[in-house]
Amino acid sequence: MTRRGFVQGAAATAALAQAQAQRGGAAVCAYVGSYTTAQRYGRGDGIHVYHVDTATGAWSHIQHVGGLVNPSFLAVRPDRRAVCSVHGDETYATSFAVDRGSGRLTPLNRAATGGRNGVHLAFDPSGRFLIVANYASGSVAVLPAEEDGRLRDAAQVVPLPGQPGPHRVEQASSHPHQIVFDPSGHYVIVPDKGLDRIFIFRFENGKLTPTAQGSAPARSGSGPRHAAFHPTLPVVWVVNELASTVATYYWEAEPGAMHAVEILPLLPPDFTGESTGAEIAVGAGGRFVYCSNRGHDSLAIFSADAETGKLTGVGWEPSRGRTPRFIGFEPARVFLYAANEQGDTIVCFRADGATGRLAMAGEPVRNASPVTIGFARV
Repeated sequence: MTRRGFVQGAAATAALAQAQAQRGGAAVCAYVGSYTTAQRYGRGDGIHVYHVDTATGAWSHIQHVGGLVNPSFLAVRPDRRAVCSVHGDETYATSFAVDRGSGRLTPLNRAATGGRNGVHLAFDPSGRFLIVANYASGSVAVLPAEEDGRLRDAAQVVPLPGQPGPHRVEQASSHPHQIVFDPSGHYVIVPDKGLDRIFIFRFENGKLTPTAQGSAPARSGSGPRHAAFHPTLPVVWVVNELASTVATYYWEAEPGAMHAVEILPLLPPDFTGESTGAEIAVGAGGRFVYCSNRGHDSLAIFSADAETGKLTGVGWEPSRGRTPRFIGFEPARVFLYAANEQGDTIVCFRADGATGRLAMAGEPVRNASPVTIGFARV
């Protein structure tokens, strides 16, 4: 794998330390997971760690962590002392200690997730528990985390019951695809692609408990995949993978319920090809929402009403690569990154704070089969 134009190894670590000292504050690191197996059409070779230049959005390679099977989705613990990974088609999660001086990773341990094919994971606000979505098993698991970042085997595994959707291949059973905490940290929502539902749990004392509503419906055959909350309004947006739509739901923090109020297309009206929705990212202040299209290979841009959270289409920006599986902002929410899984690139865009429009910044980073990016200040 080549990374022309980017310093590597010890030189990059030294550059990170120098930049951090010059700014007088924490530097930002990016952790990139990948697919590695033929079953996943993977060309990746593990997790790669980069330093992020917060002024330009450019990346410098710091570390490669190899010997891993499909370290796909990553989660950074709130105290930034650890990064955890689930592994596509496997039954465990892995924890890595973060060096606070350089951002480099050191493997700690692995723990059983109580199910197969973990596709997403999230820490609770305390960092004491990791919650995993087991896509193939149709369950959600809670793994306790030690103070040093080590994981323990799943202490709770919750199956997700319901009637599968109409798609014979993609909706044969429950397929939870993401773990999302609400802004209070007391509730967890789980979009289930297989059942056309978004499950809702209260999370307290390390345990998931279904709310009175239990789940919110999505349109039949839509395949809800990922979701994001508005930072201040009682609004949550859900990307529907199979229908290539984005739905706006109103959120009731007590008792933990959500109700759909709007569904919009992710694709241009003249597009006739095959495409699926993938990821959603919310800009600074919740003014703009971005969703990725795999097939159309674009980022759909929406403006959000400041009072209602309802969306209005702004336009589309090409992802500059094939199959943008993940998009996400760095901590300052100035630069948005698109991980083009089949294009083997990560592309940086500067987001215009006034219009929401995206402009490509710098050259793409070459990274084979990128699946997700986790950001952390170190």
